[in-house]
Amino acid sequence: MTIGDSNQIMEQIILINNAQEQLRNLKKLIAQELKFENLKNSAIATLPRINTASVVFILSIELVDPAIAEKFGNSETKISLTDLQSKIDSWIEWGYFLQAIAADILSDVQLVNQLNSDINHLSLTANFQVIAESLKINLIFGNSNLLDHQIQQISNYQNELLQLQQKLNYIFNSIKNSHSLLNILLGVSAFYGKSGFALEWLDDDHELIISSDGKFQELTDILNDCDFFQEQIAALIIQSDTLREQAEQAFKRIEQEISQEQIISQQVEIVPKFSTNKIVHLALIVVSTLLILGFGGWKIREQSPQSQQRILSLTQEGSAFAKFKSAQKVGMEAAYLVQNPPHPLKIWQQAQNKWLQAINLLDSIPNETSVYDQAKKKLAYYQINYNAISQRVLIEKKALANLESAKKLAIEADFFGQNSPPSLLSQQQAKDKWAQAINLLEVIPERTFVSIQAKETLPIYKTNYAAISQIIQN
Repeated sequence: MTIGDSNQIMEQIILINNAQEQLRNLKKLIAQELKFENLKNSAIATLPRINTASVVFILSIELVDPAIAEKFGNSETKISLTDLQSKIDSWIEWGYFLQAIAADILSDVQLVNQLNSDINHLSLTANFQVIAESLKINLIFGNSNLLDHQIQQISNYQNELLQLQQKLNYIFNSIKNSHSLLNILLGVSAFYGKSGFALEWLDDDHELIISSDGKFQELTDILNDCDFFQEQIAALIIQSDTLREQAEQAFKRIEQEISQEQIISQQVEIVPKFSTNKIVHLALIVVSTLLILGFGGWKIREQSPQSQQRILSLTQEGSAFAKFKSAQKVGMEAAYLVQNPPHPLKIWQQAQNKWLQAINLLDSIPNETSVYDQAKKKLAYYQINYNAISQRVLIEKKALANLESAKKLAIEADFFGQNSPPSLLSQQQAKDKWAQAINLLEVIPERTFVSIQAKETLPIYKTNYAAISQIIQN
């Protein structure tokens, strides 16, 4: 999960939910395979047949990014289906961990503002490189003005170095001494800045693995980088002090030489006298100016349709930008709504409506505006989110309908079971109703909002079913 932009964090929550759903489906397939096949701890197994053809699942897969595997483990390890099940559980738990972090971040306005601020600044590494390169100054000893300018530059760079040193201390203390993950992430955010960073995985020692610009690091690696930059900044401060001292000494020498010279200047003020010819010339200039202004006014009136077109274009541009920002806002609201599922059907429907609203806003942006390309890319992404939420709405609707139908059947079964005088026919009808209700509850998917209620109700229905079956048998 990428950390650094609140919009991305919200949008990635949807992707994490989708990934977890796919992992749960894969886990079910593995469970079926283990149930129907006699596996003897082999590293290669077959999944259920599709269209009469067997699908071979060879578990010499790269479980994580190759760059992470190279640094933190062997990516070619073969594992059994049983081991893969436990790894899938770990991946699903990792998804919950990321969702919890995202929720904590987005619920803290101050933290979100800090993250959004960090993403607008250079990373600590890039910032240091810029200052180090800027301090490669060749002093110009023969020009006092240029020397003064260079002295001011060196002073500015020294101030930047001191600020960078303070920032480095903040990053080091936030990561090393903080017991709060969010505070640690703030330190990491300040370290990577504009480069951004992503939470990749937890290694075997539960050390957080972070990536930025294709480079993977543990928190301890970042702390080691901080130690390195502390030494480099201290060296640059000494270097800049020496450079500034040399420039100031050269500047003083030049000033002393100038003060010893006696410069005498005379300024002669010439007062112009206006002759008649000059007055006539000025009059001609005034007349010409009036003629030019008159012609200019005609040209302005001639070009007014073009001006109106430009105004119309600016208005359209402003409207498009406003729609784009509104779509982003609505998309963030939709993503925020479905954090930490399960949720009631109403919540999923609200999120579905918001994604549709965001899609309609983006779809209405004209192609001649500057934000059209951004809107087009965002539109495709929002469409994926909308489709995923729409699918979840259908699942929740079906689950709720099953629960309500099961309750209705239970009422009917209870009515037939208590029919007086009891008859074999009424008891059999009660048994059938209980069986139908049980079947409806059993097919309600896990992690739907009503699945907990279904699990709590199912044992009661099964007990009633067993009781009525015993009555019929007797």
